[in-house]
Amino acid sequence: MKKLAELNFNSLSRTEVILMDSWFSAKENFDFIVQKKKHFIAALKENRLVALSEEERKQGRFVRMSSLELSDQQGVRGWLKGFEKEVLLVRRVFTNKDGSTSLLNLVCSDLTVNFEQVATLYNKRWKVEEFHKSLKSNASLAKSPTRRVMTQNNHVFMSIYAVFKLECLKIRHKVNHFALRTKLYIKATQQALSELQNLRAA
Repeated sequence: MKKLAELNFNSLSRTEVILMDSWFSAKENFDFIVQKKKHFIAALKENRLVALSEEERKQGRFVRMSSLELSDQQGVRGWLKGFEKEVLLVRRVFTNKDGSTSLLNLVCSDLTVNFEQVATLYNKRWKVEEFHKSLKSNASLAKSPTRRVMTQNNHVFMSIYAVFKLECLKIRHKVNHFALRTKLYIKATQQALSELQNLRAA
């Protein structure tokens, strides 16, 4: 798992709640955030061990997060194994296009919020995921052929700028980034084919 301290996470000083996926949900990261006097909301893997009372925690009676019977946006107070502070454990239930369901287990260090607020706050992180996905898939962020630092910086900047322009078009035309890319690709292919036909006829 990644450690936030190793990432030089200076923005903690300007942030109240840190949102993260299960890749960052390590005890060391939770301790680091709490030391900075901030709160966290993180996704948990299904096999994460939790206790639902302090007595069960002290006795080492932990259960898998997946075994908790919780409905959508419902939660309980509890403890994560290895983490000394009480937390909120919240579940999100999603219905997929094929009718199946998916579960998202969340943990929150702020005991003053309710379970619905935890779920709502965590949803804000999804926009970051969409941004990163579009950067890689639509703007070829990871496919730079450059070798020098300056040209690499230029490539990163132009990739971010391209996604920004896609977002502007998305808002204007109400079409997502991937559909826009497909439209542009089809239009460019049609124009190239038309030009090729003109050259053949000349």
